[in-house]
Amino acid sequence: MLQLDAVQTLALAGIALFLGYALCRTIPVLGRYNLPPPVIGGLVFAIGAWIAHERDVTLFVLDTGLQGPLMIAFFTTIGVNASLRLLKISGKQVVVFLGLATLFAVAQNLLGVAVAAGFDLHPLFGVLAGSTTLTGGPATGLAFAPLFEAAGVEGAESIAVASAMSGIVLGGLIGGPVITVLIRRFRLVSTRPEDHAAPDDTATAAAPAPTEAQREYGALKSIVVILVAMWLGSWVSDLISATGITLPAYVGAMLVGALIRNIDDATGWIGMSVPTTDLIGNVCLALFLSVALMNLKLWELAGLALPLMVNLGLQVAMVVAFCLVVFRMMGRDYDAAVMSGGFIGFMLGTTANAMAVMRTLVERYGAAPRAFLVAPLVGAFFIDFSNALVITGFLNFFS
Repeated sequence: MLQLDAVQTLALAGIALFLGYALCRTIPVLGRYNLPPPVIGGLVFAIGAWIAHERDVTLFVLDTGLQGPLMIAFFTTIGVNASLRLLKISGKQVVVFLGLATLFAVAQNLLGVAVAAGFDLHPLFGVLAGSTTLTGGPATGLAFAPLFEAAGVEGAESIAVASAMSGIVLGGLIGGPVITVLIRRFRLVSTRPEDHAAPDDTATAAAPAPTEAQREYGALKSIVVILVAMWLGSWVSDLISATGITLPAYVGAMLVGALIRNIDDATGWIGMSVPTTDLIGNVCLALFLSVALMNLKLWELAGLALPLMVNLGLQVAMVVAFCLVVFRMMGRDYDAAVMSGGFIGFMLGTTANAMAVMRTLVERYGAAPRAFLVAPLVGAFFIDFSNALVITGFLNFFS
């Protein structure tokens, strides 16, 4: 058995990540339907651990101490890139997208309650396996688990973890293929012509490439800003938690990152590089997903009760069908399609999954700037507020 510390776990996650890239390049169906490499690689390791567990062997024990910081660092970069100038352009779309997500969270719970009734279970079983863990993810599920236990749902914590992690896996697996079919069906293309145009030699000559020292300085500047935002953001999160509001740990860092970005937009004091920040965020996202998927205990999912599996299957079918509504409501263009992929990702577990799905799509089909503004703002921040209200309403109704 390998007993890995935090650094060794991260190294193994890197191996899993590049295994995922290799599989996506060598197995045509994986590349064709844009399955995220971190999900594929991490899932291979999780399946290996499951097979070993069935033979009473433990392959490895991971130290996931860096998983949280990686997640927070990634979402901090989302905050740093959240310019109010862009929000003014797409503010209406954020409101519409949030409305659709909140409506779907209610639908998730209604479907879960129906499944629970069909198996003669407490109706709150369906709420816990609905928006609490699918829209909310593991953090929201575990935060609300004691309330569900008190209301009569036995084993609420185990149900929360199993439902959330199953949703994360399926969200990562189905988002890319579903939206790939949508893009091909409607022959959608990126609205950013510069992403497909030939390079302009004159512009290149007029803007000389930065020197090695300049690149190093820019990277260090971005890293320090991200770290400072994470530091200050932890205080902001603590203040929010003190009010009794349950939110993911990364919200404070996102808010501080957004504040820094908009101060920099107004003053130019820092001179943040969006491409550099994106690069740092993408690396953190890939490693975070690899660690999370490697640590998935599939044998616990295999032992779940049939109602949970039936509920998850129906929830997946519903979100796939509803993404067509999202596509039409958000404009029926390429950005709307990529946004629909993000919708599948975060309505089945985490915004990190949504970002991985969207990132894989734009790497193949071109930039979708509106999607990368709207989906993270809703999935990583606003939906947590509205979903908490939805969950609390169902808890009060059925308690």
